[in-house]
Amino acid sequence: MERPQTNAPLARNAMAFVLAGGRGSRLMELTDRRAKPAVYFGGKSRIIDFALSNAVNSGIRKIGVATQYKAHSLIRHLNRGWNFFRPERNEIFDVFPASQRVSEDAWYRGTADAVYQNLDILKDYDAKYFVILAGDHIYKMDYELMLQQHVDSGADVTIGCLEVPRMEATRLRRHACRRDDRISHSSRSRRIRPPCPASRTRRWPRWASMSSIPSS
Repeated sequence: MERPQTNAPLARNAMAFVLAGGRGSRLMELTDRRAKPAVYFGGKSRIIDFALSNAVNSGIRKIGVATQYKAHSLIRHLNRGWNFFRPERNEIFDVFPASQRVSEDAWYRGTADAVYQNLDILKDYDAKYFVILAGDHIYKMDYELMLQQHVDSGADVTIGCLEVPRMEATRLRRHACRRDDRISHSSRSRRIRPPCPASRTRRWPRWASMSSIPSS
């Protein structure tokens, strides 16, 4: 795979941490032998390639992938298809197998816990920004633009959202924003609250969803 050229100063100081341990039980037989991010998409590609390609094309050269459920197929794909990173250029691509680091009887209990259990390792990567990504999302995004907005806003955390029709949002995590684009409410309940006032400065949706990620 050819390494794209990029001028992305913020992304060069960032690390992408891709959460790729989910089973995806709603896919039934497709995930009997592999994790959802390892499911084939359009031939030889896998679902996780979307998040990884977004990171590389955004200029991020430090990437970690956290695995858990039936990870052999996924790890094999990562070793064969994403082996072009060069340490001498300060490029890193590491796999983080689930290892029950906090408790002897607990694997990752959700997305936030996967990050928490690897905090000590992540701190060693000397990254100024961390971009936490889901390995089972199919989309195209420039993370450098998101990092720039994050820095400009002065926020502690920035969440990427996707606008969805109001009635379809009942099955997903939703975020409501104030006029200054700060998140004022987050919910996964099936009850839809009244929409928030529209922002005068941005065109981001009032109700947005990331995915049906289990809350921790």
